[in-house]
Amino acid sequence: MTTKPVVAHSEAAVYVYEAPLRLWHWINALSITLLAITGWFIASPLPSVSGEAIDNYVMGYMRFVHFAAAYIFAVGFLFRIYWAFAGNHHARQIFLPAIFDKDWWGGVWHELKWYAFLVKEPRKYIGHNPMATLFMHLMLVWGSVFLIITGFALYGEGTGMDSWQYALFSSWVIPLFGQSQDVHTWHHLGMWYIVIFVIIHVYVAIREDIMSRQSMISTMVSGWRMFKDARDVEDKP
Repeated sequence: MTTKPVVAHSEAAVYVYEAPLRLWHWINALSITLLAITGWFIASPLPSVSGEAIDNYVMGYMRFVHFAAAYIFAVGFLFRIYWAFAGNHHARQIFLPAIFDKDWWGGVWHELKWYAFLVKEPRKYIGHNPMATLFMHLMLVWGSVFLIITGFALYGEGTGMDSWQYALFSSWVIPLFGQSQDVHTWHHLGMWYIVIFVIIHVYVAIREDIMSRQSMISTMVSGWRMFKDARDVEDKP
């Protein structure tokens, strides 16, 4: 893909992320948080609660929040796929990484060295840098696909064999993995895969905000990326 150099003057701002993408980002972050917390307790239920069992519905509420957040997560992911094509070219980056571009892989290697403190300066990108694009494609995109498929497969067991969840997911996912408990185990491991992604993602965003002298976190609030140094910036579609 062709690199389009953009000169970013001191404190220059470039509009990068459109409002629908930013809204999805924060709703998705909330959904993942709720799913991780409730999923943990579903896998490791509370040992006991005070009072009569008939007066308590703690795990029932836990499951309700988990299922509601899961639907929001899944519908949001479908919308995000749509917006990858309806939005600007920055919205497509994590779904269509430029894996056949030699220069792009050079950018991945440079950013890897930058994150490892082996080079003194990062390259400036208006959108995601190549390393971030690859990281989010492998962990966020495919991790989300895996969790949605295995999650609906488990949910379909409860809704019954006549449900669309069972027909679309449970009927083939559970036999593929062997049995229901195996799907539970892999779904739980998938949660940790996303949790690891979130930890690294937040760390790198804060690190880049400070060390690369360009806005990261505020960009996902306002949509505008601020460049604090005057230098050429790469804008890859």
